Amino acid sequence: MSTQVSNSNAAKRSQTAEDQIQVASNGGDALSQLTMEYLRERRQELGLLDALRTVLQETDTHLNGRFRAGEPAGDLLRYRARMVDQIICFAWSDFELETSGHALVAVGGYGRGELHPFSDVDILVLLNPHARSATDSLEAFLTFLWDLGLHIGHSVRTVRECIEQAQADVTVVTNLLEARLLNGDDALLAAVEQGIGADKIWPPQEFFQAKLEEQAKRHEKYGDTEYNLEPNVKGSPGGLRDLQLIGWLGRRHFGWRSVRELRDNQIITPQEAKAITDGQEFLWRVRYALHLIAGREEDRLLFDHQRELAKFWGFEDGDKLAVEQFMQLYYRRALALSQLNELLLQAFDQVIVNADHSVAVEPIDEHFELRNGYVSMRSDRVFEERPAALIEVFLHAGNVPGARGIDATTTRCIGACLPLIDDEFRKAQTHKALFLRLFSDNQQVTRQLRNMSRYGVLGRYLPAFGKIVGQMQFDLFHSYTVDAHTFLVIENIRRFLRPENAERFPVTSRVARRLPNVSLLYLAGLFHDIGKGRGGDHSELGAVDAREFCEAHEMSKADTDLVVWLVRAHLLMSAVSQRKDISDPEVVQEFAKEVKTQNRLDYLFTLTVADINGTNPKLWNAWRGSLLRQLYNETKKALSRGLENPVDREMWVEETRSAAQRVLEDRGFTRAELEALWSERDEDYFLREKAEDIAWHTEAIAGHTDTAAPLVLVRNGVESSVANTTQIFIYAPFDISSFSQACSCLEQLNLSIHDARIYHGSDGMSLDTYYVLDYNGDPLEDLERLRHIREHLSRSLIPDAGLTAISPRLTPRRVRSFQLATETHLEVDEDRNVSILELTSLDRPGLLARLGEVFVEFGLICQAAKIQTLGERVEDIFMLTDLEQRAIDDADLAARIQTAICEKLDSQEAA
Repeated sequence: MSTQVSNSNAAKRSQTAEDQIQVASNGGDALSQLTMEYLRERRQELGLLDALRTVLQETDTHLNGRFRAGEPAGDLLRYRARMVDQIICFAWSDFELETSGHALVAVGGYGRGELHPFSDVDILVLLNPHARSATDSLEAFLTFLWDLGLHIGHSVRTVRECIEQAQADVTVVTNLLEARLLNGDDALLAAVEQGIGADKIWPPQEFFQAKLEEQAKRHEKYGDTEYNLEPNVKGSPGGLRDLQLIGWLGRRHFGWRSVRELRDNQIITPQEAKAITDGQEFLWRVRYALHLIAGREEDRLLFDHQRELAKFWGFEDGDKLAVEQFMQLYYRRALALSQLNELLLQAFDQVIVNADHSVAVEPIDEHFELRNGYVSMRSDRVFEERPAALIEVFLHAGNVPGARGIDATTTRCIGACLPLIDDEFRKAQTHKALFLRLFSDNQQVTRQLRNMSRYGVLGRYLPAFGKIVGQMQFDLFHSYTVDAHTFLVIENIRRFLRPENAERFPVTSRVARRLPNVSLLYLAGLFHDIGKGRGGDHSELGAVDAREFCEAHEMSKADTDLVVWLVRAHLLMSAVSQRKDISDPEVVQEFAKEVKTQNRLDYLFTLTVADINGTNPKLWNAWRGSLLRQLYNETKKALSRGLENPVDREMWVEETRSAAQRVLEDRGFTRAELEALWSERDEDYFLREKAEDIAWHTEAIAGHTDTAAPLVLVRNGVESSVANTTQIFIYAPFDISSFSQACSCLEQLNLSIHDARIYHGSDGMSLDTYYVLDYNGDPLEDLERLRHIREHLSRSLIPDAGLTAISPRLTPRRVRSFQLATETHLEVDEDRNVSILELTSLDRPGLLARLGEVFVEFGLICQAAKIQTLGERVEDIFMLTDLEQRAIDDADLAARIQTAICEKLDSQEAA
């Protein structure tokens, strides 16, 4: 019997909770009375704390369920704020503060009546200096709210203190603009509102400038881009703060307080008001989902959360990953909102800052003029009457001296007239010629292409480009969306032409400045990644698009062929330099055959450097630069000799030996001594090493008497034959575990290996060279650190020292966010009688050392390695032999080696 009663009461309570939440949701007049009655009932059963905590949990469960069912997030934020109002006011009354004479005020986002599941609840207690002291009650009240589980942000101030702090800090006055009375003396809040009025402090002009500076600093914090890899839904450009800024400015200057007032004015058009409300709802929904996924307040779209959000939005993997589809949706929204923010700030500037100033007008042509520094149309119908003006306006913005951009009115008209850019528009010869002029006579080509994309013109003129706007690639290698990367590549090409960048890119700058037609390179940059996201080889797809464009724009066959080849081959030089042994003349010869001419080599080299620098700020380093320069110079020599006259390997070896011999004879060595020292070295050593390095090695080996102990040499970028990298040379008795030991040691020294060359002499000695950089990609310049590296390696690589422990460093959080299984490919290079292992795996500390352990297990000798880290993954190549210096031609053994590598590396990640 008692059980039945208990169940009945539980059912009754549940129904009552649903009722009171529903009333709150609908904003009915009965909200306060019903909620208070319900809270009193629950208090009698559970006590105050448990009662309010239970109601808060019931509210969250109910509203979160409605969110998952697709109800608008904005409604739910307001519903939750109303319920929290009632809960806080109930507690305020219970602590006998209702009649204290003080006021309880909601501020910030809570003051606006918006409350996400785990957002801070910001409250202000306004003290009445004439009322009784309530210090103990207030402290107990605030502690109670924390115990309740609310994330309370609070301040306790008098009216005067509020006004003084608001006068000193624009963020304080911004918070108070959104203040909302919850309980207590409304005269106190009215006094604050009067004291912070625009006629008293922070007049609209000053407020506007302060908020602009605040936004600029906030944007800078997030990289000044909507396309951050892990954007912040509040703070990043195009985030909620950008929309809130419009509301704050409108409230400060015009007194706007509602969406209706946002719509009914001359500053913001109805379409823009709708874009604001729609964009706000989208961002609210993303933020609400983030809170539910993280189980706490979270505004960052971390990689793990991006996957969950893609599922929530219903995306599925296809030609693009589901997460890439979601992030493209997010980025496009953010870009549109950022553009709207920019446009409206310019409109506010005219109304707030320059309202009393005269307008400076300078005519440009019969269609456009410069108004206060902004390109402005002279007729409301200029685009309808002259569609070509949709391109001309960007030419003016780039070429007219003093032009700061395009004004808000003209920008709005561009958006309204986008449908004019159709197939007929694209076929018009006038429009084609104007578009090509952007690349030839525009002094701000990158800026104007970005603006054309932001305003929708570029995507309409080039529909293939429109598809890549906001398209991200879910990895750490590509730091930008495809469109943002494309503009960075073009911007880098422009930089190479400027004298101030010659010091950082001396070779590239010289090559770029002698290109006969740099506009062709801009076009290649525009199309090089345009094929991404469609499935298939994006280089080939982009080459097709580039050919169609060039032919449609009636470019010469020679120019067309060059642009198409550059798009198709834009990854070639990077791949050869980083994945192949470019000290081998045969590798250089094959690359030269692909390039064919010095002109194409110059264009490809410039595009490759621009591409790498526009992919990831951390990707370009001294090592990659040195490899590209080496490949460029060797290919230049091959082309100069003629493709029909390849270098003879024996002649190459002899020239290297002779050059090293001349250096060493100057240092007192005889030819007989050198022959004795070099008799144990095979041809590969003289083929792959530079003469100055051979001389460096030889002189040190000749003076090394204790052959049981390792000889370790270290020299930095200034002395190194490979500029800006550090060479570490190790001469020691051959040990199959030496590769694993060396990799572990170097990692413990916080060094990253980029190349390894290992030679085994017939005398039982091993000559190993490692090219390293600091773990962050910088060259090593501290002489004391170089000395420490040499001493540490000399101690650690002594045979009796045992294996060096693998680095205990943890895999970075961003890398752990990716799920990448190890992949291997092992094949025999019959010409060299070595096996080539290609490895793709998730980057993590200790990877090379663990890989070396597998080599030891199977009796494999690493003859050389090319190490390449691309964001969260590595793409490494190893040349391997067995203990008899032969390739692994047993298919079963090759399969077992690859299985062991995958298990070893992937089990590390699982652990």
